[in-house]
Amino acid sequence: MKSRSTLTTWLSELDRSRLARVLTLRKDAASAPEPRSVGELADRLQRPGSVALVLPQLALPCLQAAEALAALGARATRDSFAELLGSTSPAAVHALDATLEALSDRALVWHDGDGALRMSTPLRQAWSTPLGLDAPLEELLAGITSEELRGILTVLGVKAPGTKQQRLAALLEHHSAAERVAALVAGAPAATRKLLEESARSTPRQSPFVGFGAPGRDLQPGARWALDRGLLFQDRHRYGPVRMPVEVALALRGPDWHAPFDPLPPLPQLVPVTSSEVEREAAAAAGAFAARAASVLSACATAPPARLKSGGIGARELARLGKVAQAEDAVVRIALETAYAAGLLARDGDRVLPTEAYDTWAEQEPAEQLAVLLRAWRDLPLTPTRARDEDDKSLPALAGAPACGGCLQARHGLFTAAAGLPAGQGVKVASELGPLVAWHRPLADDASPEDTAPFGTVIREGELLGVLARGALSPLGAHLAAHADEELDSTALRLLPPATTTARIGADLTAVVTGTPSARLSALLDSTADRETSGTASVWRFSAGSVRRALDAGRTPDGIAADLAGSSATALPQPLTYLIADTARGHGRVRIAPAACVIHGDEPALLAELAAHRALAKLALRQLAPTVLVSGSPPATTLAAIRAAGYAPVAETAGGTVRIEKQLPRRAAAVPPPRGQVGRRGPRNTATRASDLPTDTGMDVLADRLLKALPTAPEPDPFGSGVPFATDTEEIVAGYAKHLSYSDVRQVAHAIDTGTAITVEYVAASGNRTVRTLSDLQLDPPCLDAWCHLREAERVFTLSRIHGVMPA
Repeated sequence: MKSRSTLTTWLSELDRSRLARVLTLRKDAASAPEPRSVGELADRLQRPGSVALVLPQLALPCLQAAEALAALGARATRDSFAELLGSTSPAAVHALDATLEALSDRALVWHDGDGALRMSTPLRQAWSTPLGLDAPLEELLAGITSEELRGILTVLGVKAPGTKQQRLAALLEHHSAAERVAALVAGAPAATRKLLEESARSTPRQSPFVGFGAPGRDLQPGARWALDRGLLFQDRHRYGPVRMPVEVALALRGPDWHAPFDPLPPLPQLVPVTSSEVEREAAAAAGAFAARAASVLSACATAPPARLKSGGIGARELARLGKVAQAEDAVVRIALETAYAAGLLARDGDRVLPTEAYDTWAEQEPAEQLAVLLRAWRDLPLTPTRARDEDDKSLPALAGAPACGGCLQARHGLFTAAAGLPAGQGVKVASELGPLVAWHRPLADDASPEDTAPFGTVIREGELLGVLARGALSPLGAHLAAHADEELDSTALRLLPPATTTARIGADLTAVVTGTPSARLSALLDSTADRETSGTASVWRFSAGSVRRALDAGRTPDGIAADLAGSSATALPQPLTYLIADTARGHGRVRIAPAACVIHGDEPALLAELAAHRALAKLALRQLAPTVLVSGSPPATTLAAIRAAGYAPVAETAGGTVRIEKQLPRRAAAVPPPRGQVGRRGPRNTATRASDLPTDTGMDVLADRLLKALPTAPEPDPFGSGVPFATDTEEIVAGYAKHLSYSDVRQVAHAIDTGTAITVEYVAASGNRTVRTLSDLQLDPPCLDAWCHLREAERVFTLSRIHGVMPA
C-alpha cells in the first residue's frame, strides 16, 4: 500500500466535501488565487506564513495537542500521543479524536498510512521547545559518526552492529524504552542524576553563538557520564549547554507526567434566561447606542474634532464630544472608530470630517444606522474602547495604530464563547465569559490595563452594542458572528423602533423626544434649543440664547414657530411663542459692522463726495452718518488712496490727536559685547567674523575656520527685547525652543552651561503633558540629552516640545 506520508498525497485522497471544508477553514489558502492542483494547494499550505494565520483561530485543546505532537516529532503514533496527553479513558479518547479532527479539517495534522501522525512543517516549527523539551533523539544524532555510535552502545552494554544505520537503530530502540532509561539513570552518580533531573524539567536554552574547536571543555559536573551513554548531547558546532533528547526527558519526568490537555471549556455559573428577556435588553442597549452614536457624529459634523500633532483625537476633544452628545467615553470611542471604518468619517488635514456617506447614513432609520456600525465593529483590527496604554497614559482615538490581530480574535472568541452556552441559559455575571473566551481563543489579545477580569473590555463593548444581553448572545450578536448581514438588518429593524419625528413641547420650555429622534427633528431642536439629556428619552430646553442662535443663523421668528409647530405633538405652548417673539424683538437692535478704519470730518458734503468718488471705490467706503465713513482698507492704505485722489487728509492716533508724520533718522544698533562659551564640555564655537582675520589670511585658513564654524548662524535676538544673548547656548536654544520666553531660554542655557538640574513642562508626541526634572544636560540641536529623574534613565527631549521651565 502506498504510504500517505506527504500532505499532497493525503489531500489527494480526501473526498470533495472534506477538501472543501479544508479550504473554508484555511482562509489563507482560499483567499489566494485558486490553486490549479492539489500539489499547488499543499505547497501553499506549507508556507511558513500560512500557519501564522490559522493558529490564532484555534481553541486551547487544539493548540495543546499541536504542541504535544510537535514535541513527539516525526515518530509520533496515535497511542504514544494519547499516552503523552493522558487521554486513555473513553471520554478522553473521544475528546482527543474530536481535537485531531479539528486539526485535520485545517490540514494541520493527518494520519499516515503506517499508523503515524503527521503534522505540517510550519506548525511544527511554531514552537522552538514544545512542552519545554528539546529535539528528538533521531534529530540530535544527525551529525554523529559511526565510531561515536559504537562507543555509546559499548558503554551501554549493547553489542554494536556493523553498519551506521544499524547502530543508529539500536540506540533509538534502546532509548525508546522509558523503563530502561529510568533504570540507567537510577544507577548514575549523584551529580549526574541531579543534572539529568534538572535538565528534564527545565526549558532548554538555545545558544546563538557559533564556536570553533573541540566542545566539552567546560562541562557541568556529571555531564561526561551522561554524554558517554547518549543521555545528553553537545552540539559540536556551537558553544552552549548540553541538550537532552525528548525520549530521555519524558522517561525522567515519569509515567505520571502528562502534557496539559483541557478538552472541555470552563464551566461558568449559569442562570436561566428567556429569548424575550434577551431581546428586550439587547434592544434597549442597541437603541441607546444608536442614538448616542448619531449624536456623536452629529457633533463631529457641527464642530469637526481637531487631531493631535502626533495623530488621532485626544482626550480633550473626546471629552468635548462626550459632553455635547451626552455619551460616555467608551461610546464616543466606539462611534468614532466604527464610523471611520465604515467610511462615515475621514481625516482632512488637522481635522476629522464627515464624508458624503455620512449624509446618507444620517437620513436612515436607527436600525439601519446600527447595522452599519455593528458590521464595522465586528471587523475592527483593534479594541476601540481601550483608553490607556501600559504606562497608564491616555490613548487617542483614530490614532492609526497598527492592526491588532489578537484584538480581532478576542471579539470572535467572544462570539464563539457566548454562542456555545446552552439554550435558554446565560452567565450569571458577564465577566465569567472571559475564561471561555481565553479557552476558545488562547492567542487573543487581553492586554488592556483597564480590565479587572479577562477580556473585560471586549465584553463591555458587546453589552454596550446589544450584542450581549443577560449574559447570553443576542440575535444581533448571532447574526453578526455568522456574517449574516441580511438577517442582521431585518433583526435590527424588528428590535429597534423607527425614528421619532415629533416632540412633546411643554410649558416649561422643554421638548421631550421618546426613542431615537429623526435626523430632521434632531437638527431642528439642536438649532433652536440646548440638548440636556440623550438616551431612551432626549430632552431639549429652549432659552433666549438658543432662539437667538437660530435667528443669528438666518431663521425668521415666523419660520421657527412654524417648524416647531409642525414637529410638535401638541400646539406650541404660549411661553414658547412669547419667548420667540421677545427674543426676535430685541434681535439686531445693535449692529456690528466690519471696518479697518474710520473717516470723519465736519463737512457732510465732503464726506459724501469721498463716498461717491469712483477712484476710491476699492476702499469700499460706507457712510454711517453724515460726518462718518468706514473703510474696508487699513489706515495707511486709505490715507494714501485719498491723498492720491487729490485730498489732504491727516491721520489720527488712538487718542484722537493728530499723528505727526516725522521721519526720524535711522541708525544701526550698537555692537554687542563678546559672548561667553557654549556648555562646559569644550570651547565656544563661534561664526567667523571679518574683524577676527589677520590681513594676510589666505583662503585655506579662511576655509578651515568656516568648516569649524556653526553650519548656520542662529537668528539674533528673536524676542525683540533689545537684550543681546549672553552666550551662544542661549542663541541656539532660542532658535529651537519657540514656546519659551527669554527668561526660560536663559534658565535652560544656564543649566546646560553649569551642569545644574532644571524642571520642565514637556509635551510628548502623544499630546500628554508631563513635568520632568532633568540633569546632566547635553545640547544636541534640535534635541537635548539629559537624565530624566521621572523615568530614572537617559532620555532625549526635543527642544520645541518644552513649554515651560522651573527651578529644580
